[in-house]
Amino acid sequence: MIYWALIFLIVAIIAGALGLTGVAGAATNIAWILFVVGLVLALVFMITGRRPRI
Repeated sequence: MIYWALIFLIVAIIAGALGLTGVAGAATNIAWILFVVGLVLALVFMITGRRPRI
């Protein structure tokens, strides 16, 4: 998730530099959502202590 968030953030930065504000805004929103979801999943897995089944 964090990987895809960084990809969309890079797309947003490039689109913003080229003046494509609509694309930049959409990519920024997608990057933010993916980052938050990835962070929440990381916290949940860290708290629950996900272990392999024996």
